[in-house]
Amino acid sequence: MDGDPIEGGTVLVIGGKIAAVGPDAEVSVPEGVPTVDAAGKWVLPGFVEAHGHIGVHEEAEGWAGQDTNEMTDPNGARMRALDAINPADTGFADALAGGVTSAVIKPGSGNPIGGQTVAVKCWGRSVDEMLVRQPVSVKSALGENPKRVYGEKKQLPSTRQGVAAVIRDAFTRAQDYQAKRDHAAEEGKPFERDPSLEVLVKVLAGELPWCQHTHRADDIATALRLADEFGYRVVINHATEAHLIADEIARREVPVISGPLFTTRSKVELRHRTLANPGILARAGVKVAITTDHPVVPINFLVHQVTLSVKEGLDPAEGLRTITANPAEIMGLDDRVGSLKPGLDGDVVIWSGDPLDVMSRALRVFIEGREVYSYDEEKRVGRVADPYYREAA
Repeated sequence: MDGDPIEGGTVLVIGGKIAAVGPDAEVSVPEGVPTVDAAGKWVLPGFVEAHGHIGVHEEAEGWAGQDTNEMTDPNGARMRALDAINPADTGFADALAGGVTSAVIKPGSGNPIGGQTVAVKCWGRSVDEMLVRQPVSVKSALGENPKRVYGEKKQLPSTRQGVAAVIRDAFTRAQDYQAKRDHAAEEGKPFERDPSLEVLVKVLAGELPWCQHTHRADDIATALRLADEFGYRVVINHATEAHLIADEIARREVPVISGPLFTTRSKVELRHRTLANPGILARAGVKVAITTDHPVVPINFLVHQVTLSVKEGLDPAEGLRTITANPAEIMGLDDRVGSLKPGLDGDVVIWSGDPLDVMSRALRVFIEGREVYSYDEEKRVGRVADPYYREAA
């Protein structure tokens, strides 16, 4: 994803990091380094899921494994997805089978302000061991979800204007809080901290992007309006109707995480869902990532969403970037993942063929140089390495 494809190349991983990438003749493999023959295969960086709930919305666990939404406080900025992830969620094994090695896990969309997101690798014994970065962004929601949740409680916010007001009030308090905190520091006086406002101050300072759940074009416009008002970096998530105002999004250089794309039109704000959305946005000049929103769409189907988006007009090379380099850049992880280039993590996937061909499989998956998944073509079964009984890398 960092330059043109290499025919007959070598990826050298040492100490968990990519040390060299290039044609076979140009990469010297030190004596004693184990080698993997991938002749005739495709070798790509591990895919990056930019927006999902793997580990916090566990599969086949019912309410016991559902920790996505803390729907008791419209402002959940102090909440951290990190604290609710179960590495034993079967979704992580599915991720590896689909070539996904990294995921940005986000709180749900029941609150106007949902909480802090986290990036993890898709294999490990504990979330701390899997951690790539925390926090990565702050999740927020506009549209039907928060107005339904709190409307049923007969409390603010029960309308779209109420949802926007909750977000606006929170940032206004954060601005006042920052001024008081800075003044107290100048005076050398103690100051009572507020965990939620501390996070929002980081958003205002540009340290954390604002991941805005929004589907309808009018809600996307509200997201842009709020970002203009407070000056924070916004990332449009889902963006079902973004293709209707693609030029406006491109003009503002706002990135988009599009998806999930394999769903029915299960609610009003999804009525204009189309697989053509990523292609329209990309041609307009928008930086696009594609998401499954796992478990809304199973995470191992991430690449298949790209395939069908290519079918509807997305450039194939750009399609692969929507699940590698683009999400890594959008979420500020491109110093670790998203490409095969020196200095990045040794997250490498060997595919049987072009990943955009639905008949291709991820045959071997390496995270930081360690093989964590392999597919037995003869037995037609995949095997995930047991993180609790690991062999040396």
